[in-house]
Amino acid sequence: MRNKVTKAIFPVAGLGTRFLPATKSVPKEIMTLVDRPLIQYAIDEARAAGIKEFIFVTSRGKSALEDYFDHAPELETALRKAGKTELLQILKNTNMESGAIAYIRQHKALGLGHAVWCARRLIGDEPFAVILPDDVIAAEQPCLQQMTEAYEETGGAMVAAMDVPRERIGSYGVLDLEDDKGDLVKVRGMVEKPTPDQAPSNLAVIGRYILTPDVLKNLNRMKQGSGNEIQLTDAIADEIAQGRDVYGYRFRGQRFDCGSKAGFLQATVAFGLARDDLREDLLRYLHELVSVEKAAQ
Repeated sequence: MRNKVTKAIFPVAGLGTRFLPATKSVPKEIMTLVDRPLIQYAIDEARAAGIKEFIFVTSRGKSALEDYFDHAPELETALRKAGKTELLQILKNTNMESGAIAYIRQHKALGLGHAVWCARRLIGDEPFAVILPDDVIAAEQPCLQQMTEAYEETGGAMVAAMDVPRERIGSYGVLDLEDDKGDLVKVRGMVEKPTPDQAPSNLAVIGRYILTPDVLKNLNRMKQGSGNEIQLTDAIADEIAQGRDVYGYRFRGQRFDCGSKAGFLQATVAFGLARDDLREDLLRYLHELVSVEKAAQ
């Protein structure tokens, strides 16, 4: 029987420069998508997949992120006295139990692979997940939960994957496919940010991974890849070279790149429209906006 995936690494050390000046004082990961910070979506997805231990790889200036998951006794007392039980429950869902969350500092920005490597001592010899909070996924069944169910059948290493237009392929790690069975594909190679004419497929890796401790051993080499950074995709590709299985999983759902301003705005609209308490007003506004634009033309 395979070990269950109960640990997850959240690389959150980035400066969020694409969102300046907001990120001058507010970590990007707690910027609000509708009424929840980005990191809450990632945590909720991890919990649904059975994750029990949460490891954050941070950097200077992220204390607000740590405070977000702490208890807020004064606020809880005020809500309780006011009889606001629904808000009190929402607040409690943001709390983390003592010992469930750990923070590791990445002192130099050396790439995603290096960020994951920083957490190696807390992983030990267990399989683990990696979740990039910038990638927010709207799905009936949370993406990581889909992956853990598939992993129980396959083992090995697994990456979430989605088909992207060929002209945008240079922004992703791309899979070279050995066997394509629809949702699950067996991988024979991975290329980080290829040019469109050199890409082996249009199946791109996005920010969800289930990895074995062997990947951490590969990262020990500190091999620099694309952009002179230590790339996680290179360490996963080394697994294939060493004769171990790597799979891509075409998840069911819609991914939003909330590391970009356009993607963040698109996610805000999509998640707003999915809310019963917001849909009607938001739809009315969007219809009015489109009507005004058409009239102007």
